[in-house]
Amino acid sequence: MTVSSFKSAYKLITGAGATSHVREEVERLQMKNPLIVTDAIIEKTGLLQQVIDLLGEVSYGLFLEVEPEPAFSVIEKCKQMFNQNKHDGFIAIGGGSAIDTAKAVSAYATYTGVLTDLVGTNLVPEKGAPLIAIPTTAGTGSEVTNISILSDKEAQVKKGIVSDYLLPDVAIVSPEMTRTMPASVTAASGIDALVHAIEAYLSVHASPITDSLALGAMKMIAKSLPKAYANPDDMKAREQMATASLMAGMAFGNAGVGAVHALAYPLGGRFNVAHGVSNALLLPFVMKWNKIACIDRMKEIAEALGEQTNGMSENAAADLAIEAMTRLCEQVNIPSSLKTIEISEEDLALMADDASLIDRLLKNNPRRLSRNDIYAIYQEAYEGRSVQ
Repeated sequence: MTVSSFKSAYKLITGAGATSHVREEVERLQMKNPLIVTDAIIEKTGLLQQVIDLLGEVSYGLFLEVEPEPAFSVIEKCKQMFNQNKHDGFIAIGGGSAIDTAKAVSAYATYTGVLTDLVGTNLVPEKGAPLIAIPTTAGTGSEVTNISILSDKEAQVKKGIVSDYLLPDVAIVSPEMTRTMPASVTAASGIDALVHAIEAYLSVHASPITDSLALGAMKMIAKSLPKAYANPDDMKAREQMATASLMAGMAFGNAGVGAVHALAYPLGGRFNVAHGVSNALLLPFVMKWNKIACIDRMKEIAEALGEQTNGMSENAAADLAIEAMTRLCEQVNIPSSLKTIEISEEDLALMADDASLIDRLLKNNPRRLSRNDIYAIYQEAYEGRSVQ
């Protein structure tokens, strides 16, 4: 058996009402003046005020300039506020962008070099200030992973800081915090969580532990995402999605993700397509190409997604998995092609060039993909052809 390690946030607090524990965790981590990292949308929803009320008399600062696919400049601004106001910890409230921002600043706040020095794997020299992560979307899993994804606007690519020092000290996952998500965000983030689970299960670095988490997450997402999308007040479905996202995050945080993410990166870096949307759109097309390398596991994915495979060949069962992914994306109105999100056919070659260089992710994929393979996948995704 291959040796593997497992890592996650140092403490998980989950379930309805979990956010009520935020003050005791602030005190346990000896934060006297934490910086709350979030965005203006979270402020408008009232979720920020809910957390502030729970802090009581704890002193805090507020950084509201988080943006989707956070740029290096956002990290610089947040670092400046953190250091100038002598903050001693972070409370990140929001989706992956808010949590990734706080994780990056935690690593960078006391570093004397430039931010780009930390881009890559295991380049962060020491643990930064403590971090409490409170996700408001059920999708990214950033609250339990050791990576912060940032946008290099000049190079028009997304880059990652990967280090166990980025793992949050506490993840507080409460379904109430996802209630105000628009249906489109529920859909994109939910399929993003499904991508995390599927890619972790197919990763060459999968383990029995990550397999169990990934399959469990797939089952929960298949049953609960349509319900959460159709009715934002279905709190049972929202709790299931929040838990599934957490499980998928722990799975891919250890097994890694593959070609879906690698091909999604240029969409975010060059065209500012939301991470969840780009992953969701590309999922069935990449899985069609991967099938030949992992047909047995694709059958198991089909079963996790609720398909009946008794008496079927592995090939037919694997096709059912792709059909189930496609159908779920259609149910929650994920864009059906690159064309529908206004990517031009002329852009595909440059995107293929970019994606083919993301070896950190491509090496996890069950099938080795050449630059020409990647271009062909983009072509299929551009046309939105049937993947049956």
